Amino acid sequence: MKIVDYLRNPEKTLFSFEVLPPMKGQSIQELFDTIDQLMEFGPKFVNVTYHREEFVYKKRPDGLLERKTTRKRPGTVGICAAILHRYGVEPVPHLICGGFTKEETENALIDLHYLGIHNLLVLRGDPIPTEKVFTPEPGGHRYAVELLEQVVNMNRGIYLEEEIENAVPTDFCIGVAGYPEKHYEAPNLQSDLRYLKMKVDKGADYIVTQMFFDNRKYFDFVEKCRAIGINVPIVPGLKPLTSKRQLTMIPRVFHVELPEELVKEVEKCSSDEQVKEVGVEWCIAQSKELMQHKVPCLHYYSMSKAASVRKVAEALF
Repeated sequence: MKIVDYLRNPEKTLFSFEVLPPMKGQSIQELFDTIDQLMEFGPKFVNVTYHREEFVYKKRPDGLLERKTTRKRPGTVGICAAILHRYGVEPVPHLICGGFTKEETENALIDLHYLGIHNLLVLRGDPIPTEKVFTPEPGGHRYAVELLEQVVNMNRGIYLEEEIENAVPTDFCIGVAGYPEKHYEAPNLQSDLRYLKMKVDKGADYIVTQMFFDNRKYFDFVEKCRAIGINVPIVPGLKPLTSKRQLTMIPRVFHVELPEELVKEVEKCSSDEQVKEVGVEWCIAQSKELMQHKVPCLHYYSMSKAASVRKVAEALF
């Protein structure tokens, strides 16, 4: 079933969450153990992140450095197939620009189509740690809107090879990311919203937001989206804090603000276990207010650790 069909006029606020593929060499059972703890709350879909290759430099016997590529979290397509088979829940693989040519993207889309996976979250992706700015793969996409256009074309039966005749169209439901506090590379929120509207106009079916910790950011964002004609469902993304380190890590990595009240409560904590309690309480309060405003779904960034998200879900679903 398409995610957008769940999000249109649900009887009550739905529950969903995001997981990471296991690190290379780890078992998928660890991921299943996380998902198992959250299945009783009836998630309609589970997002699975996609990870590009990274570069590492290894010293050779002659003393020179050799650059090698590695992908630390492979297996997104296979994990999505496993989730669909094991749980009967719609998996939503992330599809990214970075590290992939258009041909590699097309082949991944064909595999997903064959597996009966018909929902995607289309993203540009972040620069790799050794890059200061995002650099597309030669023959790849620079922007998420270009990647979205490729998916839309395949939904119309248009493949990269023009000589293909009577091509079977795919049937992907396409989600995109929204940033209540703007994407960190955007000059301002208004320009970021214009690019978001471009994605919707070109075929995006729904929006999932970056995490936020102040609901006013989400409400203002939705209001601004509606004012410029963005009328697709907008799903709020939430994350319970789990450590003191996240007070500095989350703003630096995800470019979002933490409310002063939350910061003060976390700073009072003497252990990360106490931080987790504060994080759960704050996330529950956020969630309750959002549910009162009848958001279509609450989407939780679990980082493949179920404990805090489970406590939030127990209080709400």
